[in-house]
Amino acid sequence: MKKKAFIKLLVAIIVLGVIAGIGVIAAGVHVKSATKDFIISESELQSLDDVDCILVLGCGVRDDGTPTDMLADRIRVGIRAYETGASDRLLMSGDHGLKDYDEVNTMKAIAVDSGVPADNVFCDHAGFSTYESMYRAIDIFGADKIVIATQSYHLPRAIYDAQKLGIEAYGISADERTYMGQTYRDAREILARAKDFVWCIIKPEPTFRGEKIPITSSGSLTDG
Repeated sequence: MKKKAFIKLLVAIIVLGVIAGIGVIAAGVHVKSATKDFIISESELQSLDDVDCILVLGCGVRDDGTPTDMLADRIRVGIRAYETGASDRLLMSGDHGLKDYDEVNTMKAIAVDSGVPADNVFCDHAGFSTYESMYRAIDIFGADKIVIATQSYHLPRAIYDAQKLGIEAYGISADERTYMGQTYRDAREILARAKDFVWCIIKPEPTFRGEKIPITSSGSLTDG
């Protein structure tokens, strides 16, 4: 390749990289700006009416089946929201794609052990991503108005996905402690917001859909 042609190619690559970077940043700014008014405190939950469910998002279990610190805090905050009367339904959405990896039954077991009736706790076994959890929340469970429990760095994207899929969504922070590796998660979230911004435009179907299980029915229908 001649020197001039190489320089032109290099310049083009740099320009495209800069444009892509600006796009990623702009998408993230938009997602955060569009959702900031829907992130509320736990004390504000009582101002909400007719919430279909509290959606707790999965984020990892250890080899022994116990939840990671982040997941334990999400579950704890979700249970507190239930106890305040924000909704009488909990929807545990996470990854149960493998027989020996199960986030959602761990999540449900903790809620039931904390006093929540088993019939009031639903499991979404195919919530493989934030986007898919929101898609299935309305498509499978018929949830039109939800409160999302997750860490604050994740709330804007979760709320954005839900709203763009037709759900009236609010979020409460599950930041109960300091988490190791948060710098990495913050950096990853910048890219994830841009990805979900695009996903919410094209609206691909989730990995699995399946039969409808109304959130007004029995959570025991989702056991397994």
